[in-house]
Amino acid sequence: MHELSPMKAFIASLEKLLGRDRVLHTPAARMAYECDALTIAKHRPDVVVLPESTQEVSAVCKLAHATGVAVVPRGAGTGLSGGALAADGGVMIATARMNRILAVDVPNRRAVVQPGLVNTPLSEAVRSEGLGFAPDPSSQFACTLGGNVAENAGGPHTLKYGVTTNHVLGLTVVRSDGSIVTLGGTAEGLPGYDLVGLFVGSEGTLGVATEIVVKLVALPEAVRTMLAVFDSIAHASDAVGALIRSGIVPAALEMMDNLVIRAVEAAYGFGFPLDAAAVLIVELDGLAAGLDRQAVRASDILKASGAREVRLAKDEADRQLLWKSRKRAVGALGRYAPAHATQDGVIPPSKLPEVLAQIARIADRYRIRIANVFHAGDGNLHPIALFDDRDEDEIRRVIAAGGEILRLCASLGGSITGEHGIGIEKLAHMELLFGPDDLFIQDAIRRIWDPEGLMNPGKLLPQRACGEVARFSGATARAQLGGLR
Repeated sequence: MHELSPMKAFIASLEKLLGRDRVLHTPAARMAYECDALTIAKHRPDVVVLPESTQEVSAVCKLAHATGVAVVPRGAGTGLSGGALAADGGVMIATARMNRILAVDVPNRRAVVQPGLVNTPLSEAVRSEGLGFAPDPSSQFACTLGGNVAENAGGPHTLKYGVTTNHVLGLTVVRSDGSIVTLGGTAEGLPGYDLVGLFVGSEGTLGVATEIVVKLVALPEAVRTMLAVFDSIAHASDAVGALIRSGIVPAALEMMDNLVIRAVEAAYGFGFPLDAAAVLIVELDGLAAGLDRQAVRASDILKASGAREVRLAKDEADRQLLWKSRKRAVGALGRYAPAHATQDGVIPPSKLPEVLAQIARIADRYRIRIANVFHAGDGNLHPIALFDDRDEDEIRRVIAAGGEILRLCASLGGSITGEHGIGIEKLAHMELLFGPDDLFIQDAIRRIWDPEGLMNPGKLLPQRACGEVARFSGATARAQLGGLR
């Protein structure tokens, strides 16, 4: 009788724990999990499991810990930085079946959800109570709450309502050794260290969130949504600053350039002017009293900044179509190229005209097309490089251009990510923001939670800068991103 290899024995133990139908280990089954939305880098996990409860996640982690197998948490795979890539193989914990709303507390505006719940259905479930979940990533019809927590996701309405961390009160977390810990709770302002804030945005490196306590917000009494049309990107950029300086705080302030305008018009037929250099989507919300006056004032400011036209959504259907065009813009760009890579730098909004001009020059220099659709109000850029992922030279040029854009953002006092995370994509660029001591302290915190380095290894922190303190380096995946530096 032949002795099973360590991995086959591990898989057999997982099947005994969860059943064969929730343990995926054939090459064909694992192929669907070889990358997230950063399709440049691919590496298959050794096995994928589909747990349905905190206890099952804990049992899987205990097995992995006992055998020294890396653990990679995964939501819907919509992440854009390689955070859900199994860089060193191991077991991937896919939370797709942990998709329930466990409790809703309407009077206190709270809900408890599992991590595999898709973002949009949470708001739909509480809409009849006049409530919603504020963070609204553009992928919200597909992305999960667990992924939102891992990446500290934002969205178009971040400007007024904040990112995911502003809406999470408590977490149940399974650590790499299988231990279960509770962070925060249902009350705000708990004393002690903000461990919930530490975990949100940790990109799956500290543990797997299995239950999430979220805040719900009251839906606004009234909403006014406008489309401002510009003949130059510079004027659109200037209008962003003018609107913010006026004291008006839009719920959302989004920009799309001509390449994006043409793509979404072809896809959704909203009625965008195809000759416009850029458009701004401006949304105001709040009490009905006075909102029309505020909308008129905003329209006047936009026109004074160079808008040739400001169009008010005529009804809710018109508004929803406008937002559909914005939130699905990246998908619409698929008509231009087989693949795309979306960057995620942040700059002071006052630097928009300068940075967008430089991005255009970077695109020319690397001979690639870059479309721009982004959260203009808070300076979170999303330059989207369009390319053919069958062309190795073009891939190298796209990666190099992305690195130059991130260096530009950092040089202006910005950040290399606003909501997509570091993952494996931006590891080499962390040193643009942090010195060796900063990175060492962050790594020390990570080692307290995960001493063996088994939880989502090779992500978020560049190990060469932290010293020889981690067991895994994610070298396989970074080799595929060799041009990143």
